Amino acid sequence: MAEFRPVLVLLGVVVAAVLLIYGASRMLSVRPPALEVAPFSGGLPPAQHAFSRFHVRWYPVTMVFLAFDMEMVFMYPWTLVVSRVGPAAVIEMFTFLAILLAGVVYAWREGALRWT
Repeated sequence: MAEFRPVLVLLGVVVAAVLLIYGASRMLSVRPPALEVAPFSGGLPPAQHAFSRFHVRWYPVTMVFLAFDMEMVFMYPWTLVVSRVGPAAVIEMFTFLAILLAGVVYAWREGALRWT
């Protein structure tokens, strides 16, 4: 146990230093009253309440965005393995893109991309 004594002493010093720094930070910090602090976006005061509802037209736009987002999630790793796998990887990726394109065409046909 004697060979672990320096490690335990160092661990104790580190824990004490961390607790001392956190305590000093808590004592010296300046906190504004909780009621005066409001969330902000880009430095501007909020225009509406944080729990306000979004208009229903945002949800189809969000779904289309997620479709394109998933495309990018699968495209980046695909670019790394396409040279090793060969033509099969290219066929699989274009099949995947065709499925996504079908989803976007369906959303477009249903009016999900029409704003007014």
